[in-house]
Amino acid sequence: MQFLSVILNNPQISLIALMAIIFIAWNLTLHWQIWQTRKRIKMMFKGTKITDLEGVIFEQIKRLRQNEKNYQELKKFCFSLEKMVLHSIQKVGVVRFNPFRDTGGDQSFCVCLLDAQDKGLVISSLFTREGAKVFTKPIEAGLSKYPLTEEEKRAMGVAMGNKNSKLKK
Repeated sequence: MQFLSVILNNPQISLIALMAIIFIAWNLTLHWQIWQTRKRIKMMFKGTKITDLEGVIFEQIKRLRQNEKNYQELKKFCFSLEKMVLHSIQKVGVVRFNPFRDTGGDQSFCVCLLDAQDKGLVISSLFTREGAKVFTKPIEAGLSKYPLTEEEKRAMGVAMGNKNSKLKK
């Protein structure tokens, strides 16, 4: 109690005590910030053998450049893959049918194979008593320069995703 009265009666001691309290609070704040910074630095250095910040930055720049190189290679690969896919078979239509009443079952068929630009071919197989005959007709932009049978038109319509092809019946 006597200590408190000495502090209150002497303004210089009060000022020194106040400054000591401010200094202690400031010191604790700085220690807290240093502790947080060390924690972040440990996370940055985690998984590396590098011990200085400059080395970590250079390592990250090196990784970034490698990632950019990998990205460019993947971009080229995707572009070439897109070009290749445009010319690959993407649309398929199959129709089975019986062209002759005297043979049993739907053993004959038409298959239409098209790429993204509706370019491809129609393969027809006719099953008769004497054997099977296979015919092909080219397709350009969804059209054939050869006349197509109803079954071939249906197969092409199935391949194009609709029941009617671009060809007139």
